[in-house]
Amino acid sequence: MKEKISKKILISVLILLIYILLWYIAAIIVNKELLIPKPSSVLNTFLYFAGQKEFYINVLYSIGRICAGFILAIITGSLLAFLTSFVPLSKKMVSPAISIIKATPVASFIILTLLWIKTTYVPVFISFLMVLPVVWTNISQGFETADKKLLEMAFVYKMDFIKKIRYIYIPNCISYFKSSVISGIGLAWKSGIAAEVICSPKFAIGSRLYSAKIYLETAELFAWTGTVVILSIIIERITVKILENVFKED
Repeated sequence: MKEKISKKILISVLILLIYILLWYIAAIIVNKELLIPKPSSVLNTFLYFAGQKEFYINVLYSIGRICAGFILAIITGSLLAFLTSFVPLSKKMVSPAISIIKATPVASFIILTLLWIKTTYVPVFISFLMVLPVVWTNISQGFETADKKLLEMAFVYKMDFIKKIRYIYIPNCISYFKSSVISGIGLAWKSGIAAEVICSPKFAIGSRLYSAKIYLETAELFAWTGTVVILSIIIERITVKILENVFKED
């Protein structure tokens, strides 16, 4: 088992090194830091940022906003899925709204939201809005695919609604819930950062990305982009671990 893990890590490191080498070659060929900075320049910029208090403030604010929107989407999406699965009229009302959210570009929502709420809360709302359809769709499917034979048995034995929810519907929804959380966290992160880039709140990774672009600080742009990627991977791994611990299989 340890050998497999070590081999997997080694392969991942080798792939990463190959990409860094390709990046370095591209930087040498172009020979313009403004277009493609060298990996060493980006690393030095990142290390400089990592030594600054403001870096961590920006990171924490971004994580806080995006996680707030994500958690709200999980709660709201789950409750809506429950409601629309057992009240047919509510599904007719909710489905068109979900379809509109799915079809509308994220940028359009960000610009519209800027007219309605404070800049600081735009990333929260956008993260919420982008994750909501994923959660609702997945969990609704979990309710719809509940074992019909178990439901028939529950009817025969006159099992009450609460017990059917607890022993039939919820166990069937767990895998759909896990899938929606894993898919949603990446979507929340990307859409939240995009919202920060456009609305530029005071403390945010997206604001720093936009600032680096405006002032043509390409190394900074790469460093902040790398920060976004690293944080996205870490947050996704943490989310998966939490799900594995919460929903342990006997």
